[in-house]
Amino acid sequence: MGNKPTIAISHLGCEKNRIDSEHMLGLLAAKGYDIDANEELADYVIVNTCSFIQEAREESVRTLVELAEANKKIIISGCMAQHFQEELLEELPEAVALVGTGDYQKIVEVVQRVETGERVTEVTQNPSFVADETTPRYRTTNEAVAYLRVAEGCDYRCAFCIIPYLRGNQRSRSIESIVREAQQLAEQGVQEIILISQITTNYGLDLYGKPKLAELLRALGKVDVPWIRIHYAYPTGLTQTVIDAIRETPNILPYLDLPLQHSQPNILKSMNRPWQGQVNDNIIDKLKKAIPNAIFRTTFIVGFPGETEEYFEHLIKFVKRHEFDHVGVFTFSPEEETPAYQMQNQVLPEIAQERRNYLMEIQQPISAQKNQNYVGKTVEVLIEQENPQTQEHIGRSSRFAPEVDGVVYVQGEAPLNSIIPVKITHADIYDLYGKVI
Repeated sequence: MGNKPTIAISHLGCEKNRIDSEHMLGLLAAKGYDIDANEELADYVIVNTCSFIQEAREESVRTLVELAEANKKIIISGCMAQHFQEELLEELPEAVALVGTGDYQKIVEVVQRVETGERVTEVTQNPSFVADETTPRYRTTNEAVAYLRVAEGCDYRCAFCIIPYLRGNQRSRSIESIVREAQQLAEQGVQEIILISQITTNYGLDLYGKPKLAELLRALGKVDVPWIRIHYAYPTGLTQTVIDAIRETPNILPYLDLPLQHSQPNILKSMNRPWQGQVNDNIIDKLKKAIPNAIFRTTFIVGFPGETEEYFEHLIKFVKRHEFDHVGVFTFSPEEETPAYQMQNQVLPEIAQERRNYLMEIQQPISAQKNQNYVGKTVEVLIEQENPQTQEHIGRSSRFAPEVDGVVYVQGEAPLNSIIPVKITHADIYDLYGKVI
């Protein structure tokens, strides 16, 4: 075991990427490789890169350059390896291997080959692999939270998005496989499972011939985990059967992450999401009636080609009307491989940035009021961090997803990784503050 190299991993990008990182670590650890969190002490550093937008690529490149300057032997995995394999090998002599988005399960073999002096490229052009509960995994989240991938890839071809080209078409895992992994996580003490895929409401379409999210949620309702959260629910997939499953399954949180991207029908048509423009308002109203305690998160893209002041005003009114709990706003990023890159009427980046800032300003008082409504109430909080000196804890209520939403600052004694009742004493735009009951 001592003869094997020590390996560190630098994880970048989304939570789907995080799961790939965790499987690579699990596979290496299972074969006796030493895993070190300190990149300086490692013989190899795996950089699991993101290539979704320009900003993400720049972060990935910065990380690679810093490691190259430190004379580290680098294994580049993930979306940039899939996207720019020839350029990366040419520009970075320190890169000893490239591993594509559908090839992370080969990481042990890749390291073995690199150790013999080979410069390895393992990049399947049409990724088809998806890990399941039998693939070793070394979790990097805190003990109480785990992400569970229900499907990989995407069948949609939104005009701004490069992900289908990097991760392939949708491929769902079976309900039985997902439930088994959820049971494994429950046995590890996980309190919150977050279901992820590119379009979770399309889960099962490729495998069963029709979406099976409702059946999956009801099956997961039998797993002993207090909170199960759904990420990336496209509005068109929120059918009555799915709504009923969310409402009737006690451990499925009424938290709806709807990546709407815009409200104006012509922009949605240009985005190649024409079906959505007709249903956004109706489905949100329907959800509010069916699940009165539902929490709504969404993301929007501003500055998409052809977005006029009038179309942007449509989005402003939409945000004001629906009063989402949480909103993320991104400026359009022109990606060369996507149709939107070639579109006419491109919006100047500075105008897109102004629109982003303005929309966030519109949302802030809405978010503040949503939080203010909880002052004086008692809410369940998952305790995730503690400061032994001050006895202050940091956690989340069920209306906050990790990383993207706010947190709850808690005074009083509380065990880590447990869900406890907290009385909310005050609130600000993004966070809540309270005391242990």
